[in-house]
Amino acid sequence: MAGQLLSSADLSTVHDRVLLDLDGVVYLLGEPIAGAPETIGALRDRGVAVRFVTNNASRRAEAVADLLCSKGIPADANEVATSAQAAAGLLKQRCSQDGKVLVLGSDALAEELDNVGLQPVRNTRNVQAGEVEAVVQGFGPDLRWADLAEGAVLIRSGALWVATNTDLTMPSPRGLLPGNGTLVATIAAAVGRRPDLVAGKPQRTLFDTAIHGASMPIVVGDRWDTDIAGAAAAELPALLVLSGATAPAEVLRIPDGSRPQYLAHTIAGLREVHPEVTVDAAAEMALCGGWKARVDGEDLYLDGNGRSIDALRALSEAAWLVNDRSGKTEVAADVRAVNDEAAGVLRELSLGS
Repeated sequence: MAGQLLSSADLSTVHDRVLLDLDGVVYLLGEPIAGAPETIGALRDRGVAVRFVTNNASRRAEAVADLLCSKGIPADANEVATSAQAAAGLLKQRCSQDGKVLVLGSDALAEELDNVGLQPVRNTRNVQAGEVEAVVQGFGPDLRWADLAEGAVLIRSGALWVATNTDLTMPSPRGLLPGNGTLVATIAAAVGRRPDLVAGKPQRTLFDTAIHGASMPIVVGDRWDTDIAGAAAAELPALLVLSGATAPAEVLRIPDGSRPQYLAHTIAGLREVHPEVTVDAAAEMALCGGWKARVDGEDLYLDGNGRSIDALRALSEAAWLVNDRSGKTEVAADVRAVNDEAAGVLRELSLGS
């Protein structure tokens, strides 16, 4: 529904734990995002606990912590929660003690199974029929067609199927590449169904583990369909940042149930003022930080002045209001500037005509 965006003077003074996605939030293509190390350091100085929560199942928590440290962001393995850990936890609950599980993924995923007392299996040639209780699937760059085929055979024979995550793409210096979700979809097409369980975002399992002991946690992510939808599933507030996968134009089309409570350009938004958004449903208008966004037919009009992120907050509320009313997500297709200040901001946000 419209009216999702909230106001806050400084999120770091409200929340006692911050759950940070990695790629697109803390770093991008292996390099820290501007302001990320300083923001994380300031959070720690204020006594705010930090947890790094990632759908990437190809690295163990220790490796993730080492990578962060190498980028100038101090981190400990205990502060890292991965979808591989979450998948191992789900399998431990559903498999017999010392049960065999076929691993379609990295060595890190296999090690997480071993840590919870399960037997990771890489090759089923020497395993008796029916001995493998489950198939766990996580991203691994060395997966072959034969691996996927073996998984499909076991799944069709009744093995439990757990996916670490279903992200269709993953970032790289060459652009977006196929992610684990693409390979999951390959097996799904072959067996005629989806996985029995998904451990990572947008499911809540990963967040449930990361919030243990916190009273006021908040999620920070760059993908509305995984990070923010996962926060909603876990009933947690969320800050959506524009430093990764989600562009401003996409924010206007986020469906109900996956919308953030806060918007920011980067993780530094955890220490910024988030002004109140006032929504006038009858007038199909939203006000925020000196900006007015109004709807006229299928177009959005922006008027006023101020920060670009506040303009996007106003535009988002106006767009969501109309999209919810119509049941569509493409109503506010064009954004038009009423004054020069608005025109400049729309150019900055790559919006409008």
